[in-house]
Amino acid sequence: MRWKRVLFSGLGIGLIYTLFIHAKTTPDFPIPVQDRPIRTIVIDAGHGGSDAGARGSFSYEKDITLDVALRLGKLIEEAMPDVKVVYTRKNDRFDDVHRKSAIANEAKGDLFISIHCNAAPAVKRIVGHKTVTYRDKKKRKRTRKVPIYKTSPNPAQGTETYIWAPTKNAAKTESLRNSSVVVFDANSEEVQALMDNKDPETLIMLNTLRNVYFDQSVRLSTLVQDEFARVGRINRGARQRNEKGILVLHATAMPSVLVELGFISNPEEEKYLNSADGQNELAGCIYQAVKKYKEELERVYKNGEAARHPHPAGQAPAAPAVTPPAPARQVVNHIPAAVSNAVETPAAEEEEESFSYKVQLMTTEKVYARTNPLFKNLKGTIEREQSSQGKKKINKYVWGSFRTEAEAQAAVYKARKQGFSDAFVLTFKDGERID
Repeated sequence: MRWKRVLFSGLGIGLIYTLFIHAKTTPDFPIPVQDRPIRTIVIDAGHGGSDAGARGSFSYEKDITLDVALRLGKLIEEAMPDVKVVYTRKNDRFDDVHRKSAIANEAKGDLFISIHCNAAPAVKRIVGHKTVTYRDKKKRKRTRKVPIYKTSPNPAQGTETYIWAPTKNAAKTESLRNSSVVVFDANSEEVQALMDNKDPETLIMLNTLRNVYFDQSVRLSTLVQDEFARVGRINRGARQRNEKGILVLHATAMPSVLVELGFISNPEEEKYLNSADGQNELAGCIYQAVKKYKEELERVYKNGEAARHPHPAGQAPAAPAVTPPAPARQVVNHIPAAVSNAVETPAAEEEEESFSYKVQLMTTEKVYARTNPLFKNLKGTIEREQSSQGKKKINKYVWGSFRTEAEAQAAVYKARKQGFSDAFVLTFKDGERID
């Protein structure tokens, strides 16, 4: 892991809820991550419908990508029941790249995986010469030797995984800005108050989030390539890509990678890409990379929580919770060769515990009205809670109601900028405070 840089951020931007890299700078307060950093994975089968993609000698890219996408989704759904899988398509349908990215953003994805096949132009080489007769301008016969060419399939083979290039950073930031409702869960007055597109602080927050997504995308792309190499595939590396047609990488408001499964223009690889064993192996490699990526995020979350909530001095730490055994690794060869494209009706979801968050601004003996200039830049509700300390009456001022800890930490950042230097997050479970 590249864990030296971002787990704690001097900016204190709480919107970065999936990061898995450590900080280089001393933080004002830790950036939170969700207890389930991967909730939704969006899988994009490249091309489709009228857009066949690359063509081999007997197959099309659009069919291979759909088969592998469905197999990958099936693996994730079976082994990670806590993760929702969203497909940009489950049949031979065409959607342009703008629609694909919109599907991912509307689903509030935490990860975007686009699946494609590579192709390389045929190779022409000289295999001999022949003599030809022709007439010059004066109608005289002439002879000359001309090369004889033979065309053969390009021998290029192997896998590549791409992320967007830094030249597309501005476009990625713009996608985050346009998807602020997704990124910030900006469905309340309090959260919308944090999102002022004209505010330089908002741009800093978006750029920081973009940089974290870039680092996460690099990490996942490396894991994917490592898994391919582990099963003997030729590893052409994790790369940055800036060509036309890669819009889905910088238009999705989440970490995103594009996986090139192999070269459909290579006859040997084309057979592999179309075989059940090959597709199972490819889907299995991507699944294993996602599994490791998810586990790394969860470990960093636990470490971050331990750092933010240490047990009091002299008090023994609570006994660690018993962790259920990880699901057994799926045997990809047992996946049926044909995967149904039918859309299954999801089973009723189990009721989840309800968490909410508020920000305590300050504690004081003074009584302030909501209209006091102290609170003029804080939209939303300000509550005053009164308690007693001996003969003194103490007033606690609490701001807002936030759906995620990320929103609340972003609010803490704003509150501190407004002079509430002791502001911190209060966590509630089913309406009861738990911290």
